Amino acid sequence: MKKQAVAAGFVLFSFMLPTKASAVSFDQLYVFGDSLSDTGNIYNLTDKGYPQSPPYFEGRFSDGPNWVDYFGDQLGLKPTLSPIIPSTPISTQGINFAIGGASSGLDNAVVPDSGLPGVLKQVLDFAGTLKANNQTANPDALYTLWGGGNDFLFPNPKDSTTPNSNISVALNTLVGAGAKNILVFNLPDLGELPAAKSRGRNPTALSQSSSEFDLGLAETVSVLNQNPNLNIFSVDIYSLFNQASALGFTNVTESCLSRPDICNPGNNKFLFWDDVHPTTAAHKLVADTALAAIEAKSVPEPAINLGILAVGAFGVVGVLKRQQKRSALVSAGRVFDAQLSHTIVEN
Repeated sequence: MKKQAVAAGFVLFSFMLPTKASAVSFDQLYVFGDSLSDTGNIYNLTDKGYPQSPPYFEGRFSDGPNWVDYFGDQLGLKPTLSPIIPSTPISTQGINFAIGGASSGLDNAVVPDSGLPGVLKQVLDFAGTLKANNQTANPDALYTLWGGGNDFLFPNPKDSTTPNSNISVALNTLVGAGAKNILVFNLPDLGELPAAKSRGRNPTALSQSSSEFDLGLAETVSVLNQNPNLNIFSVDIYSLFNQASALGFTNVTESCLSRPDICNPGNNKFLFWDDVHPTTAAHKLVADTALAAIEAKSVPEPAINLGILAVGAFGVVGVLKRQQKRSALVSAGRVFDAQLSHTIVEN
């Protein structure tokens, strides 16, 4: 009943917002994050050995393109992979620094002490390179930040203080480097992941951790939004995934890979591909929601302060409207990195 009430609120809220006439436009796309946003960094570093393809799709932790692929197509931008990848050309359209297993901080949560950068380290290195060259971040580019889930999964801390602090520092570092447009994602309910119900994990603790993290992130974003020179676009993944059933997903509890009898890669109604990563259909939904959140930012707000949930709500409503115009969810097209040492063995 609670979820139904929230969904009804989303629909009601959609009638409060005018439509946006102009198109979204950025000239570069920079991505910071973990395996939810990795489009091939870990894959290339492991000589295309991980994630294993098949069943995974071309270095994505999913059965098809991930949200960065879809979102980049929507913006007309294709960022290259991280410069730490050998022989990677630097694109004028941006760079994807996200790497599978990244913690919210300096290290890799799945393979510690490996030299692989966490989300904060990705941002610090980017800002440091700009400073060393007496440059500032392109104010007309879009910078995306999604991380924190691995901190709770490998292992699960008792509080969210450190992950919140890391993401807050990362956001403020981007702002200090000159970034003006930042897209930031919160976490879904980690207690609802298929992985939360296996390997001795505590779903209740994971749910509490993700809720506390999202609250802390909302406070950070609220402070940044007081700066009129910034555009902070918030994507409410928590609400989005809680409404997955209403958005056409018929299985939101199991991973597709755990059901080979009915799993159809690239064209299925599963929310999760493996124990922690969304299917390509879910990634497409994330991309649509991200675009809707950006469009919502330029819409005049009512006098009352709608806050971060309102932006997320607009994103969900935007996706619902887009889906009504399609005959089916596009088949060819999160979160949280699968254990580099367990996921493939398990599957």
